[in-house]
Amino acid sequence: MTVGFFITCLVDAMRPSIGFAALRLLEAAGCQVEVPMAQTCCGQPAYNSGDRATARDLAEKMLDEFERFDHVVLPSGSCGGMIVAHYGELFASDPELSRRHAALQPRIHELSGFLVDVLGWTELPPALREDPTLQRFQGVATYHDSCSGLRELGIKQQPRRLIASLPGVELREMASCEQCCGFGGTFSIKYGEISTAIVDEKCGHIAASGAQAVVLGDLGCMLNIEGRLRRRGDTQTRVLHWAELLAGDASSPDRG
Repeated sequence: MTVGFFITCLVDAMRPSIGFAALRLLEAAGCQVEVPMAQTCCGQPAYNSGDRATARDLAEKMLDEFERFDHVVLPSGSCGGMIVAHYGELFASDPELSRRHAALQPRIHELSGFLVDVLGWTELPPALREDPTLQRFQGVATYHDSCSGLRELGIKQQPRRLIASLPGVELREMASCEQCCGFGGTFSIKYGEISTAIVDEKCGHIAASGAQAVVLGDLGCMLNIEGRLRRRGDTQTRVLHWAELLAGDASSPDRG
């Protein structure tokens, strides 16, 4: 099984450790993974800003680079949602691109959805779970459902199932876990005061849960939540991608 890994712009530029953690999980699953080096953006920032021409060009570029793989996996529900739910609109006037997108669409997966729904994982494989060289987070974690992953891709129980299988980790739900964090890409720039009010409420729910870490699956939400936690004076709560938690890349205190 060949898997094309779409690393996403934010992971590549801001937190490559998420990409390496995702690769470790995919390789542990026995996948033959390739990371096309010419990949860039899925087109979502341009799409959200109304620049359909640029978004369409980037969407066609993505098709060119990834349609040859058996599956395409992303560590982000946001980019996955863009490709699955919105490329159809961009290609609506081009029958050939529409056909190619329709063929690729069922093979686009957010990482936890791929591991659980396609590969059938119910827990971390023993080779990873019992590896004494991996130093994982231990303690109470709470989970934030990112909007695109939840609403466009149906990602809800998949990451929770994997996190719950980790020894030494208690998964404790916060209030309103499905409520937006206020990021929304360009929304947080255009409507800063509203975005801040929304993320303040999210940070309050995280604190009330008593968790030492908030875990999620989208780096945009991670940056927004972590930035606000720190501005509120919370320097202790960890902000982690669930892949880092599973792959043993979340132990260092200077990470999130």
